[in-house]
Amino acid sequence: MNDELKVTNDPLMSIPGLQVNTTMELLERYKMELQNELNEILSWWMTRTLDEENGGFVGKIDHSNKLYPDAPKGSVLNSRILWAFSSSFSFTGNKEYLQIAQRAFGYFVDHFIDKEFGGVYWTVDYRGQPLDRKKQIYSLAFAVYALSEYHRCSGDEKAKEMAIEIYRDIAEHSYDPQNGGYIEAFAEDWEESDDLRLSAKDQNEKKSMNTHLHLLEAFANLYKTWKDESLKQRIIELIQIFLDHIVDNETHHQILFFDEKWNSKSSIISYGHDVEAAWLIQEAAERVGNSPLQQQVKKISLNLAEAAAGGIDQDGGLWYEYNPTKKQMISQKHSWPQAEAMVGFFNAWQLTGHQKFLSHSIRSWQFIKQYILDKNLGEWYWGVNADHSPMREQEKVGIWKCPYHNTRACMEVIHRINRTIIIAQ
Repeated sequence: MNDELKVTNDPLMSIPGLQVNTTMELLERYKMELQNELNEILSWWMTRTLDEENGGFVGKIDHSNKLYPDAPKGSVLNSRILWAFSSSFSFTGNKEYLQIAQRAFGYFVDHFIDKEFGGVYWTVDYRGQPLDRKKQIYSLAFAVYALSEYHRCSGDEKAKEMAIEIYRDIAEHSYDPQNGGYIEAFAEDWEESDDLRLSAKDQNEKKSMNTHLHLLEAFANLYKTWKDESLKQRIIELIQIFLDHIVDNETHHQILFFDEKWNSKSSIISYGHDVEAAWLIQEAAERVGNSPLQQQVKKISLNLAEAAAGGIDQDGGLWYEYNPTKKQMISQKHSWPQAEAMVGFFNAWQLTGHQKFLSHSIRSWQFIKQYILDKNLGEWYWGVNADHSPMREQEKVGIWKCPYHNTRACMEVIHRINRTIIIAQ
């Protein structure tokens, strides 16, 4: 392994600004920078986003750090805050992070849980009253993800019970027993809904890659603390759905939307989701300990990473989406795909030892440092345009903009570097 950690005339040496002699030195530097960045992100959220008047966290802060106190509060935002600070406390032992996690848990339970019909509301108003009551399965997945993480860091049995209850809501109401997989959304009372879209840009289809990816992530996280056999089988089934339906066997990209019978309804390529799935599917297979499935998934993970690498620009950034029908690149680089690229390509390097993947991971971080970090006002820009100008119309805190992709990327890569160093010694 020590021989593998020597830098040769490979892609690593083409990264601007590097002054290291071995891959070990490179990893140590990468780790140190990510530790600092993790602290910066969490500090920003602790000092900027607390809603001292109405409780919980503010619903919106714009590009220039202007706070909108009357903005709606989203369930995805609040569950991701809960996950980020719960996971960060487990990772660092910093009790300030636990205090924020406790605040997030209390607010989420009091205001987002639908105590009549089950599940969670999509949004509440700034005072915490239900606003959009729809049952979007994506948001329920993040509730399971966050509540199970809070239980792991705090030992609070109530959080575990609520995570299991929401998981059962998903299984009872959303699961498609005829075709497999999960239907996207429902009305407040779990009746069918005409509008299944997760956001205005999404297609109004019964099933999506995005919801299934985050259900897989949520179920795998719950399985850490609840070794239920039916949950394990649902995780295995979700992995198989990715292998059979979602990952295209020819292009190795993921198909984004489907009808209920898994007929493809989309041709758009999402590079960020490809590289995110490249490591999340593998992690889930490892979690349930299914060896034959793990071998299948490793191959798929590498194929996804290779496919995602097709979206890397010369500056090291990952383009957002590509429309192959129109042969048109969405000429933006959003922040979250860069974070996922850090992890997904690092994972591919661990699987293969091919330095090009480590180069992709580090170049993603270099791109983030140069163009995505707001060096004056803190946190990460939503993204940048083709000319590297910030997307100023997009917020830093909102329904979608949360401390999830960036904190997770920092912690995940630090963890993987630590593991690599231990193996090398």
